[in-house]
Amino acid sequence: MSKSYENSYRSKSILTTQNLILASLSWGVLALLYFLLFSAKIPGPTGIETRAEWYVIGTNIFEAVAYLGASLLCLRNWRSNQIISSRKVWMLIGIGMLAYFVGGIFFGYTELVLKEEPDVSIGDIFFVLTYLCLGTGMVLALFSRRINLEAWQWLTVVLVGGLGSFLAWWISQQQQPSSNQLALLLNWFYIVSDVVLLIIATIMLLAFWGGKVSLSWRMIAAAAFSLYIADMWFGYAKDLPNYQSGDILEVFWVFSGVLFGMGAVLEYDASLSLKRRASGRKRT
Repeated sequence: MSKSYENSYRSKSILTTQNLILASLSWGVLALLYFLLFSAKIPGPTGIETRAEWYVIGTNIFEAVAYLGASLLCLRNWRSNQIISSRKVWMLIGIGMLAYFVGGIFFGYTELVLKEEPDVSIGDIFFVLTYLCLGTGMVLALFSRRINLEAWQWLTVVLVGGLGSFLAWWISQQQQPSSNQLALLLNWFYIVSDVVLLIIATIMLLAFWGGKVSLSWRMIAAAAFSLYIADMWFGYAKDLPNYQSGDILEVFWVFSGVLFGMGAVLEYDASLSLKRRASGRKRT
């Protein structure tokens, strides 16, 4: 047996569905424990309570690994010829995850290294790209399946969309108005994008309910819900006195990346299972 074959077999045996799901869940649980145990603020030299810098660095690492991992898993689906859903959908979601990873790196660098909190930064370019790619990918995923919701399901979509819009509007009214027109435009873009993703996720959750193949898309919907929760909290908290990143609800950013990755893994596994069953029927 050649060494290259041994390395290929070993890598494939490690990247099983069970191992990837277990790793994703473990990362999410570790992140939750990290936020719960170390997010408390302590009095600084000036008497102002702040979080330890090592803790904030840790939160950035948890987020970065979650989104980078999700990006790699989604792009694996895009490259696979066996994926039953549209590969373009996974390409867009994968690019969105990668863009969020890069945007988070810029955000962390600006906050931790430069000690700045600008209204607009280079990271916003990548965050905007994230929303555009995610929104397009999730819409294409819905179009690939016939949407036939019942009346109560559409009512649920309207209620969730209405509540989500009201919360986003209320938070936007609590924010301090910015004199920077670009920052104001970006803020509204993020608010509208979060609400749109929330509505798409609700439709997706109801439309893809039931069946093993649909489980991956329920994970994607849950990831969008988590992103909405974290974004809404950040929109509210960033204008509070002495705000510093690392609040407990920001763990939902990590959850979002983890869930996107899990959705990709489950889709990959379901696709391989269907292909194996199809090939088995052909042989018989």
